[in-house]
Amino acid sequence: QVTLVESGGGSVQAGGSLRLSCVASGATDRIYYRGWFRQTPGKAREGVAILDDDNNRTRYADAVKGRFTISKASTENTLYLQMKSLKPEGTAMYFCAADVFGGSYSQGVEPLSGAVYNIWGQGTKVTVTS
Repeated sequence: QVTLVESGGGSVQAGGSLRLSCVASGATDRIYYRGWFRQTPGKAREGVAILDDDNNRTRYADAVKGRFTISKASTENTLYLQMKSLKPEGTAMYFCAADVFGGSYSQGVEPLSGAVYNIWGQGTKVTVTS
């Protein structure tokens, strides 16, 4: 019974910054992994960044390394995605998601694929202009 709600999307010029938030409610102690994913028309869903809820280990897509930072505020049950040096290619609908079964720890699983994520938010739009 975990619910995720994203916010913080909007329009920003290339080179600017934006911070997305994802508030989790319900049985949040069941969450093993949290992540951010994005989707654009005509393109497959892309993993952006993921975070291990147990040890806060993170992993990023090559396209955003060095520019995006995923973090968690446990006391607020909130996941953040701080996006800096934004590029037009970053324009997409961004979703946060949670793995509540622990499938991310299975052998052969690529967490950035989102395949083992069970709970998804409704998404927040990000538009980066040139």
